This record gives sequence, C-alpha cells and structure tokens, in this order.
Amino acid sequence: MTAQVLNVPKPEWLDQEDVNIFDGAVRGFIEKECLPHGDRWEKEGSVDRDVWTKAGESGLLCPAAPEEFGGAGGDWRHDYAFHMAVAEMGVDGWGASLHNSIVAPYVWHYGTEEQKKRLLPKLISGEYVGAIAMTEPGAGSDLQGIKTNAVKDGNGYKINGSKTFITNGGMANFIVVVAKTDPKGGAKGTSLFLVETDGLEGFRRGRNLDKVGMKSQDTAELFFEDMKVPAEALLGEEEGQGFFQLMEQLPQERLQIGVQAVGMMKRALHETITYVKERQAFGKPVIGFQNTQFKLAELKTKATIAEVFVQHCSDLLIKGQLDAATASMAKYWTTDIQCELIDECVQLHGGYGFMNEYPIARMWRDSRVQRIYGGTNEIMKLLIARTL
Repeated sequence: MTAQVLNVPKPEWLDQEDVNIFDGAVRGFIEKECLPHGDRWEKEGSVDRDVWTKAGESGLLCPAAPEEFGGAGGDWRHDYAFHMAVAEMGVDGWGASLHNSIVAPYVWHYGTEEQKKRLLPKLISGEYVGAIAMTEPGAGSDLQGIKTNAVKDGNGYKINGSKTFITNGGMANFIVVVAKTDPKGGAKGTSLFLVETDGLEGFRRGRNLDKVGMKSQDTAELFFEDMKVPAEALLGEEEGQGFFQLMEQLPQERLQIGVQAVGMMKRALHETITYVKERQAFGKPVIGFQNTQFKLAELKTKATIAEVFVQHCSDLLIKGQLDAATASMAKYWTTDIQCELIDECVQLHGGYGFMNEYPIARMWRDSRVQRIYGGTNEIMKLLIARTL
C-alpha cells in the first residue's frame, strides 16, 4: 500500500521478474516473521536471533553474493528491493540491510578464495550475523583518526582498541574490524580484519547503547584486549588496503541510506494521509483544510524527487558509474528531506503525533540518526565541495 503513495514508475532495471519475486518474498517474510514482534523487539532492544536463520533459510540474506559461494548471484537491484521493503514496512531495527549490502560485500569483493568459501555460506545462511566496526569513541566520520591497532604476533595479529555505535554489535559473531597496521602510514596504514567472535579470547562486548530511536536495533560497544586473530583474518592478500577498500564501498553504503530514507518517507506519507482523512476537526476531516493539502502536496513532491534521484543513482551504481560525490548528494539530501518530511507529518497528526503508539512518532525518533551514520551530512557536503 505504501508503495502507491508516490506513483513513481519502476525503472526497467527494477521491474524485472526475478526482482519482483524477491521483493514479494521479502515483504511476505516481514509480514509473517517481523511485524508481529515489532513492539516486543522495541522493548527488548534487539530482534530475535532466529529471525536471521529464518531469513537465511528463505534466501533473503546476501542476495547479491556470487552463486559459486552459495549466493543467489543477484545484484544491487535485489538489495534495493530489500532496503525499500524494510523501510516501507517499518522494520528499521533489523540490521539485515547492513549485513547484506555493507558487511558481506567486503568478503566477496576483496576476500581470498579461502575467505569467500569459508565465510560467505555462513553469512548467507544466517549462521553468522555481520557487523562492521569503524567508529571509535574518539573517531567518528574521520576514519583516518582511528586508534585501534593490529600488531603482528607469531602467525597472527593482536588487536587492541575499542569501537562504539556498532549496529548488530550485541549479536554479531562476524565483524569487519578497521584497525591500524602501520600507525605512521596514513591512509596506507589501515587494514580490515574479518573477525569471527565465537569463543574468541580478548573480545568483549560492552553495553547495548540507550539510543533516542532505533530501539530494536542492538547497537553496542566493542572492546579488543590483546584479541588474537589468525593471519588469514586479514581481508585480502596484504596489509594497508583497508582505507581504499572502505572508500570503494562507501558510495553503496551511502546510497543504501538514501533508499532507506525514501522508504520511510513513503510510509510516513501513507500513515499521515490515512490519519488526516479520518481525523475530524471543526466539523470536517483534516484533509479538507487547504493548509493540510498544501503541506502534503509539498511533501509528496519532495519525496517523489528523492525517489527519482535514488533510482538514478542506483542505475549509475549498477553500471559501475556511481562516484563518491553523487552518492554523498543522495545520502545528505534524502536524509535531510526525510527528517523534514516526518517532522511535518508529526505536526499534521497534532498531539497524537507525539504519542509512541502512533507509527509516525517512532519514525520521527528513528529517522534522526540517518543524518549522522554513514558519514555525517556535513562530511557529505565536504566531499561534494571537493568536486567544485
């Protein structure tokens, strides 16, 4: 129902039989396995662990993973459908979008054959829940400022440091850890490590963080205290490639955030239009007031522009042409509009918009972080400014 709010036609790359079948499977799974538990997950601070294995059994995890490693051999079109469905249907706390489109691609893009064969089947099945540990207490958007270090130790590495604001951090047992292998090497001194945490000595989780929104998402602190990992945990064949690996993958991550922004905008508009048609004020429905009509006309226009733009960026990504600046435009502008739109929708709900039992209130809380993670919107503007 929410997909009909904007009436933006599907582009040819998205309106394909395999993508439509996958989209239907995702939405059916969410309807059955996620929505009935949403309120409980909000209270408990995480989703059920078995939702991951059920999603794996249903073929919904890592749809773009190569077939030779057990994946479906899909691409961004399938990821796009997944992200849009999750956002439109309001399962924002389930970190599967990050697992599918951010964590797992590091393995198949940069991993050795041994790493791909060993790790991808576990990510696809849901045996492994993925996370990526970039942000530190003293280093957020400045990835070159990280302090976590990895030092060679025998036939492996010892990693020391800490990370914070880690999505899936309370549950993940597979974590891509960003660490310095050469503190004096600048961008060339950073490496990524594929850390399997089950029974790993020196690995410790901190508290699940008490966030303003995204309550059902297990966001945690992580601590590495002489954490010993084998040499084959290094992503790829050599040290010092981490920063470049991150830079190559960040455009897709930022576009993903833009897709999520559009999906939540659709849901917010659907909820608000439904509300103002039913709510009476001064003897007529709230939709009958010109102010309401004009506000919704403005919001629908902005959301439509946002969807068209993320579809354009997706087309570029599929063709291998999406650059960092354009992805930054998508991330910053759509999330700014998302927050603006949802705030206006809260206003149109009146006092009920401030009540937690109304979906719009949860969206209002959950949307704010979109302007922060994946690189703050101010950093996005810096990246765009470099092209001027």
